[in-house]
Amino acid sequence: MGSIVLVVRLVLADVRRHKVQAAMLLLAVTVATTTLALGLSLRGVSDALYEQTRAATAGPDVVALSGDTGPAVTSALASLADDPEVIAHHGPYRIVYADLTTRDSTSSPVVVHGFAETPGAVNRPLVTSGQWVRSGGTVLERGFATALGVGVGDRVTIADRSYPVVGIAVTAATSIYPWAAQIGPGGGPSDYSGLAWMTRSDARALASSQDLPVTMALDVELRDPAATDAFLDAHRGPALRVNFHAWQFTAEQDMVILKNSQPILVVGSWLLSFLAITGVAALAAGRAVEQTRRAGLLKTVGATPGLIATVLLTEYLALALAGDALGLVIARLTVPAIASPTASRIGDAAGLGGATVATATVLAVAVAVLSTLRPTLRAIRTATVTALTATAHQPRHRPWLTALSSLLPTPLLLGLRLTARQPGRAVLQACSTATTVIAIIALLTLYAQPERGYGLDGSSALPNLRGEHDRRLMLAVTILLIALAVVNTITLTWTTAIEARANMAIARTLGATPGQISAGLSTAQLLPGLAGAIIGVPLGIVMYWIFSVGNTIPPPMSRMLGAALATVLATAALTALPARLAARRSVAQSLSAETA
Repeated sequence: MGSIVLVVRLVLADVRRHKVQAAMLLLAVTVATTTLALGLSLRGVSDALYEQTRAATAGPDVVALSGDTGPAVTSALASLADDPEVIAHHGPYRIVYADLTTRDSTSSPVVVHGFAETPGAVNRPLVTSGQWVRSGGTVLERGFATALGVGVGDRVTIADRSYPVVGIAVTAATSIYPWAAQIGPGGGPSDYSGLAWMTRSDARALASSQDLPVTMALDVELRDPAATDAFLDAHRGPALRVNFHAWQFTAEQDMVILKNSQPILVVGSWLLSFLAITGVAALAAGRAVEQTRRAGLLKTVGATPGLIATVLLTEYLALALAGDALGLVIARLTVPAIASPTASRIGDAAGLGGATVATATVLAVAVAVLSTLRPTLRAIRTATVTALTATAHQPRHRPWLTALSSLLPTPLLLGLRLTARQPGRAVLQACSTATTVIAIIALLTLYAQPERGYGLDGSSALPNLRGEHDRRLMLAVTILLIALAVVNTITLTWTTAIEARANMAIARTLGATPGQISAGLSTAQLLPGLAGAIIGVPLGIVMYWIFSVGNTIPPPMSRMLGAALATVLATAALTALPARLAARRSVAQSLSAETA
């Protein structure tokens, strides 16, 4: 039998014997790599969606906007089209600033573009539903219409005039909703606004009916789309107040709504990876005796240390790579929704880049290797006879600990001794709890920040899309972290119970009840969990503060302390079942297993 076939058969047999542990490792690696891949892919997908929308709508290379009006302005803008580098243009056309109200009284600022009924060569909005503009009707930009909950056939009121919505369209000439205004009235700062189109005559009548502010705009297509800087430098001057928006600026603006999404996902993947390493390390520790005996058996039949290490590590590496592949598939399927929280862009998200795939794979391999390397090295370094008779690792006797713990109630005595005898395990539990509390506190802090809505008065009639998107992502990451922390807590409790079953059996022979044994095992997780919860509160605030901009408003102290307390209580509840099951094991069975 070849070495490769032998390794494969041994690995498959071990996976079949430990289905639960395999599933836990697969889950941990999958959620970590999915989150990391999503975070690293956002910019590439956002750029790809913009490029596809730009190609489908003949998006301009440069948009020139002037807050001034009159024949001189129109003539000056039109003269830009005479530049030798301009091969096509659209306009000048009016942009009217108004207010829009739907049938259910939802209000929002809107900019109305006056377009011809037959689109030109540049800036041809793509109608995704209904038809293009006609006299007496309006077409809404798709992201804006989605936020309003308006479709073709509905009516909207713009500047006290009622119009039927005859179509829904997308464009690459403006930024995604809610940044359609580009500039404000008179060339000043813009506000959150949606976009609508009307015929030129309807836009002119709308502006003149209530003397609404108007901006003049011109769209141009350059011979070399990459030469926008040279074109802008050639036409900037004091003669005319003109704002230029290059296509690169518009593509960059699309990423504004994802400004916090990438840090949330990338930092979340770090925390998830840490929890994954913690959980897999606990699994590996729980199987250390079994792996050592297995290594001894392989040595007796002539296996080399290299082959033994390959067998022991391949199982974890194979599961980690399977989780990596699954995570990359999930990321590929979900990245379009995360990278485009508005409906303002069209197209298919590009596949994950090579760098993203490589980084996620390195993460998966690191989780497997870092968490299992120590027990693997320990197994292959153990002498054959010692490995075949290996029993659970017995901690060193510490007289000071015995003297101190003898003064405590039995459950606390047992819990303190288990914690002190396995300091590494206690640190893992504390870090796992702290990581969970960090995410919960960061989520509470995010929800405590005020968000200005897109309504006319800043109300929440139209929610702040960036804030809503950030909260949903943070909530999803926190749920994943809590799920892994739950798995880790159960795993650490069960591993501690397995390694301490001889000591617990001796304690029972000395009069400890199963209830006291169960409480002692739970206490061994609660003590480091309490320390982790206390540390996690300030670290969560610091974590959010590092990645936030401006003044951060902390959540009420009562909520933060409540979150820490709830985490500790949840730890107590999660440890109760495995601790109870371990405590019900008979004394004779436990002692005979250790001496067998």
